Order: sequence, then C-alpha cells, then structure tokens
Amino acid sequence: MAGKTKKETGFKIEIEEMAKAGVHFGHKKSKFHPKMEPYLHSVRNTIHIIDLEKTKEKLEEALEFIKKLVQDDKVLLIIGTKIQVKDLVKDFAIKFNFPYVNERWLGGSFTNFKVIKNRIDHFKEIEEKKQKGELKKYTKKERSKIDQQLEKFEKKFGGIRDLDNLPDVIFVLDMKKDALAVKEAIERGVKIIGISDSNTNPTLADFPIPANDDALSSVKYILDKVSEVVKKAKTLKKKKKQTVSDEKKETTNKQKETDEK
Repeated sequence: MAGKTKKETGFKIEIEEMAKAGVHFGHKKSKFHPKMEPYLHSVRNTIHIIDLEKTKEKLEEALEFIKKLVQDDKVLLIIGTKIQVKDLVKDFAIKFNFPYVNERWLGGSFTNFKVIKNRIDHFKEIEEKKQKGELKKYTKKERSKIDQQLEKFEKKFGGIRDLDNLPDVIFVLDMKKDALAVKEAIERGVKIIGISDSNTNPTLADFPIPANDDALSSVKYILDKVSEVVKKAKTLKKKKKQTVSDEKKETTNKQKETDEK
C-alpha cells in the first residue's frame, strides 16, 4: 500500500521519519476535539496519539494541492505566529518569495483588506521617501520617531507588503493559535491548508494535516516536505516556460527561412 502511494504521488513520506519528528504526539485527552477522532490512533499516558497513516494520507493530499497551486501561479500565504516557528516561517517564505505572517494576526487583514492595504501603501511611501533622502529636512528627533514607526510597520506588514489582493490559499501552522486568520479566510472564501492537532477542529481547513503543531521538529518536518514540493514544482514550471520559449523561437526561425525562400 505504501509503495503504491509513493509511486502515485512521488512524495517521500515515511511513517518512521514522522514518528522520529514527534508528529504523532497530540494534546492531553481532556483537550480533545471530537472532530479529530477519525485521525487519532490511541491514548498513551493521557496523551492522544495521532494516526500517522492518516497524517501521511492527508499530507499527500495537501502536497498535491500545493504542487498544482505553484504550477498555476496562485498565491499562498503562510501563517505561523508561535515563538518557536517565527524564524522557520520567515525563512521558508523568503526562500520561495511567499507572503507570510509570523507576528500577531491583525484583525481585519482579510475582512477589511482595503484598509490594511492602504496602511501598507502608506508604510511603503514613507520607506521610499527615506531611501530617496527626502526625510533629511526633518529634525533628528522627528526622524527618530519616523524610524520607530517604520520598524513597527515592518513588524506588522513586512511579510504581506507585496500582497496586492487576497491570497488564494493560506497555510496555517496552528489553527487554534491563529483562529482569527482561519475565521477570516472562511468568510472571504480563501482556501485553507492547516496543521490540525488533537485539540483542533480539522473541518475548518480544506486540507487539514493531522499533526503535532507544538513541537518544532514536527512543524519543520511538514515544512520540509512542502519545500521539496514547491522547489520541484517551480523547477518544472521554469523548464516548461523555457521549452515553450524555445519552441516559439524555432517556429519564428522557420518562418523567417520560409519567407526568405
């Protein structure tokens, strides 16, 4: 069964590797969300154990969706605001030029996107003036205040500064911690990929990934798999564009030869 799935998807997901990364550890039984029941295997020392076979299945579905997403030039926004994953989120997003949120989710980021966009434009305008040296006319104290304002803007909006429209999809690393982002995405019809721990409602996501969302090793394992897929999809897309370009050049050259005759 595992061999067949691997052949069909091409995703190298091993149960042993997931177990080593602690993907299977859920929360205490008392924090259990009833809708997570289909994805749970057992209880060990009052802790729910997530069924890694189910995790593998749902992770493959999410990866397949992400692969198509990249190939179709859709926009994916990654969200992870827990202290332990902030750097991981930023590094991943910058690597693939994805928008991201790794600080507190700002209420209204989706439901009141126009206002947020105006604030981002204002931030970029001040930043541009600074780069052009147009702030030199202000006093040292005034420039210091502007710099502090820019730092705050960068912290709030840095990861979404180039987001001109709502993203097509969000990838949430903890759907309970960033419940407001999930709520706003649902309201605005933005699809959701989300890591769903044993205390989370997996039905909130279009593509839930049942897994430990607290351990850095677990989140990193999932992000590493996503990275592999994104990298491969981008490479294939680049090759396809190059092939199309080469074919156009060849057609043009043949047409020129025909015209010259």
